[in-house]
Order: sequence, then structure tokens, then C-alpha cells
Amino acid sequence: MGNAYWQHPDFDPVIIHLWGPLQIRWYSLLYVGAFLVARVILKRLAREQRFKFTEDDMEQFIVWSLLGAVVGARIIYCLVYDPAGLMSDPLYLFKVYQGGLSFHGGLLGVIVAAVIFSHTKKIPFWNLADAMALCCPPGLAMGRLGNFINAELYGRVTNVPWAMVFPHAGAEPRHPSQLYELFLEGILLCAVLWFLKSRVRRDGVLAMVFLFGYTLARFIVEFFRQPDSHIGFLLFGLSMGQWLSVVMLVASVVTAVILSRRPVPEETKKKKKKK
Repeated sequence: MGNAYWQHPDFDPVIIHLWGPLQIRWYSLLYVGAFLVARVILKRLAREQRFKFTEDDMEQFIVWSLLGAVVGARIIYCLVYDPAGLMSDPLYLFKVYQGGLSFHGGLLGVIVAAVIFSHTKKIPFWNLADAMALCCPPGLAMGRLGNFINAELYGRVTNVPWAMVFPHAGAEPRHPSQLYELFLEGILLCAVLWFLKSRVRRDGVLAMVFLFGYTLARFIVEFFRQPDSHIGFLLFGLSMGQWLSVVMLVASVVTAVILSRRPVPEETKKKKKKK
């Protein structure tokens, strides 16, 4: 049956072997590339009157966000997805080269970095958050492409015509769930946010749309994605990724309600009247 389905190209995830455990991997290259793309977008947004930060601010913030993302992604992965590995070897936390990053943790790390940075630079947090929302989807798409190249985070067994046989996942065809996430979290969510950008002026709305859109897309795709083997299914048959998405969804809804009760800035009202 496997011969009737697509075969994963079985890319070598390592581009260059350096010394010992040090390597340059496709995933790492795409991860850094995502932040370089974000830097370009943020500097472009800094030229718009709507955003209250400068290009120099964004040169500094991209470093803050990169550090926040890596630290947050690794800490949450170790605490939530592999606490046994962390307990047996505390240095496991620093072995990023072995893989293991959580997007939810990375997002939390970037948010913490943004809160501190916006306070330090006197930038309205939700104004910065909207800019971050606009540059996140391309990075998510690049990350999922990295997952696909690594043949990791593959889907559940299926017989759909586009099913794919992944190396090290047996001979059964599976959903290419990395590509589902690439499309939903990356391409589609990016299109929605940039469509709304010129139509929504209130700070925080784009950030809330991003959080809601990401959690919804992630929750849906998790039904097609194979759960982590050492965790499996949890309460109500949901995966860890789905439960983390539920928490994020509740938090985003509560935050959206709070934001909706804030008065609309006079500057925004005047712009609406002119239209």
C-alpha cells in the first residue's frame, strides 16, 4: 500500500557538520531566517505613522525577541514535554542542538521580552504587539518547513491521496501535518492579518486575531498530527498541543474582552471621521 503514496524526500537535516555536536541544521537556519524576515517587516512598519516605534528600536527588539523565543521555547518544552529528561540531566535544558522547542513557550518568551522592551522604550505595548502579529506568520511557515525537512511532527496514519510515508515512522502513509500547519498558521493567517491591517486601527486587535487564529489552526491540525510518543493523548483524547492551545485561546478571549472595554483613542476617532 505504501507504494501508492508519496514518499518523503528524506532530506539530510544537517547542512554542515562542524565539530563534535556542533552542526548547522536546516531548522536552525530557517529559525534564524524567520527573525531576519521579521526584522525587515518590523523596520518597514516603523516607517508608518500608525506604529509608535523607530527603525532603531526594532533593530534592538529583534535581538530581544530572538533571545526570548529561544529561552522560552526551550524551557517550556523541557518542563511540559520532557520533564523526565530534565530531571535526569539538568544540563539537558541547554542541549538545544538535540532539538526540542515549544512554539507556545517561544511565544511566551517573546511576549515577556516585548513587555520589558516596550516599558523600557516607552512604546505602547499593544501597538508593538500588533506589529509582532504581522511578522509572526512568515516565521511560523518557515518553522513548519523546517519540521517537514526534518521529517518530524508528522501526522497520523491515513489513506488520503496526498498521504506521505515518512522515514523512521514506519511504512504506513501519514498526513503531512507540517504542511497543513504551514498553510494555516503561515500563509492563511498572514493573508488575514495583512488584509485587516489597513481596516482595523485599534491597538491590540491584530494581536488578538493572531492569537485566536493560531490557536484555532493549531487545535484543528492536532487532530491530524501524531501526538508525542512519550506523552500520547490526554484528557478527552486531546493532545498536549491542543490543551496548550485551549489555555492560549481562553487567555486571548479574556484579553480581547478587556481590550474591547477600553476607550477608543481620540486620534483613532478623528481618522474614522475623516473617512
